[in-house]
Amino acid sequence: MAMRAPLPVRDGVGPTRLRVPRTGPWPTIAAYVTDRFSHLDPEVLLARFHRGEVVGIDGMPLTPDTPLGAADFIWYYREPPVEDVLPVTEEILHRDDHLVVIDKPHFLPTTPGGGFLQNSALVRLRRRLDLPEFTPIHRLDRVTAGLLMFSVRPDSRGAYQSMFAERTVEKVYEAVSAVPDAGVPELPRVVRSRLSSEKGRLRVAETVEGEPNSETRIEHLATGLSSGTHAGLPVVHTLLRPRTGRMHQLRAHLAAIGIGILNDRFYPVLEDESPDDPDRPLQLLARELRFVDPLTGRPREFVTGLTLREAPSRAG
Repeated sequence: MAMRAPLPVRDGVGPTRLRVPRTGPWPTIAAYVTDRFSHLDPEVLLARFHRGEVVGIDGMPLTPDTPLGAADFIWYYREPPVEDVLPVTEEILHRDDHLVVIDKPHFLPTTPGGGFLQNSALVRLRRRLDLPEFTPIHRLDRVTAGLLMFSVRPDSRGAYQSMFAERTVEKVYEAVSAVPDAGVPELPRVVRSRLSSEKGRLRVAETVEGEPNSETRIEHLATGLSSGTHAGLPVVHTLLRPRTGRMHQLRAHLAAIGIGILNDRFYPVLEDESPDDPDRPLQLLARELRFVDPLTGRPREFVTGLTLREAPSRAG
């Protein structure tokens, strides 16, 4: 069972939890925190304790003198980073007592991270809908657009999350890729591989040892010329049906068969970090979600209202 935070969501952002060792060379919890975050001004950290902004599981404030071992976990609010407002807007497609489904635009992260806090779908919608316990049921990469589903109520959240864990949700994506010199590979096909990811590594790695842990069916929709920023470029438009949901699975699988997604900075070649280019979003779209509702037993279907700008303007 998840540990319930003793502090409420504030301005759309939940408190941060930190595990504290029971023993060590630090006489107090505050001493451990200032050592743990030595890159920050210790006076700023201690001021949080003086103001009663650091609490234990019972919600009671901890002081600068609270001894190490008095709490296994502490909670506090992070200082919000200075953020530029992302010039994109999420669209709510569906809302009921249990679920909210949105169309997430390219470049908007699902949850806070990587310098984005207020500019995340989660925080924006918590504030917009005044739903402090609002939580995503699944995730989309920041650079991927399309359908994203959120839980409204904690008492039904597990039922919907289990659908993704048990792979009973049918997910359909679209992608646009440049046509390689060798031509479009034979489609449809099912791509299976063993993907691995490590903390701190930007891309997944494909390995040959062990059973495949990822599977995607790739179907051909159209071949033609791009109608977007890359106007005139020969492109192939594909439909993707993942059976599994590994990190970067669709991007890695398309790159593996020679049709890496247009504007992908990670696959097949990792490019140098650079600012987002709104004219060149990753051409990957979460298009459809289908499942049997675990609460009502009725089938449900959601379809995105977004399109991929580089999709071919005419068949080739």
